Amino acid sequence: MKQSQQTTLRAAVTLIGTGVHSGDEVKMILHPAEANHGIAFLRTGLPGGLDRLIDARHLAVTATELCTVIGDRESGAVATIEHLMAALAGLGIDNVLVEIDGPEVPILDGSSAPFIDAIDQVGITAQGVSRRYIKVLKPVRVTQGRAFAELLPNERAFRLDVEIDFPTPVIGRQRKVIDLSPSVFRREISRARTFGFMRDVEKLWSAGFALGASLDNTVAIGDDGIMNPEGLRYADEFVRHKLLDAVGDLSLAGLPLLGTYRSYCGGHRMNFSVLEALFSSRSNYAIVDATPRRETGYAEIGSAVASVFAPEVH
Repeated sequence: MKQSQQTTLRAAVTLIGTGVHSGDEVKMILHPAEANHGIAFLRTGLPGGLDRLIDARHLAVTATELCTVIGDRESGAVATIEHLMAALAGLGIDNVLVEIDGPEVPILDGSSAPFIDAIDQVGITAQGVSRRYIKVLKPVRVTQGRAFAELLPNERAFRLDVEIDFPTPVIGRQRKVIDLSPSVFRREISRARTFGFMRDVEKLWSAGFALGASLDNTVAIGDDGIMNPEGLRYADEFVRHKLLDAVGDLSLAGLPLLGTYRSYCGGHRMNFSVLEALFSSRSNYAIVDATPRRETGYAEIGSAVASVFAPEVH
């Protein structure tokens, strides 16, 4: 398979689960989609039997508190899309239609791993059409107090450099750097679960959040340590999950990124804000095609030569 081709699923696959915030059961079907379709959500089950198609793009984002939401309450929205989006971006899948009959993507185990397992059941196929990329040309940066997020030029890959710093010895300061590829995402990032503090539970419930949260889908942090009997999946699972969220949120650029993302104490809001900063000026980025070069195994992207993260095709 040519590394530079767009990809989709070989067949449809269904997942059923509960929304971590809404507590509602939802059925979701991942459908193959044609080349240049991108990722879009078909929200069904709306009042009056209406459906709504929502492109998974940063322009469709309407909320970033605790999760990423696209669409709106009045005409239909889908919340907590970041773990699914991370799975699709992490595996290098370009085109999928996500049919969903509820307001929130199911949380499953709190990571991207169940989505990857479902995708592996049907496999990924190349589509014979060149993949396009968004190449970062100029640094862009957003800040909020001591926190920051930035995108920098990087012609060879999509690198993520994420650092967190929580005032608790259970987490503390953690940093993780990866060059995104399917194998790295599967091995290093995909199984990292969402996390929360037990002290915040009642406040979240009263605000209508975390109604479906449990020890089966969330790493719960108490005063003295981790509440989950099985413990952590990685010693630094917290920063790995923040990196997972960043992969999902930044995929709302609409095309794979060629650049370096750096953040310190970031989150959904800052991930979204740095995309807004990137697209605020056409001089910040270029949309480039990937053309395979058999003799090198690299893809020539614009005037630069960049190694691309080929999806694993089954």
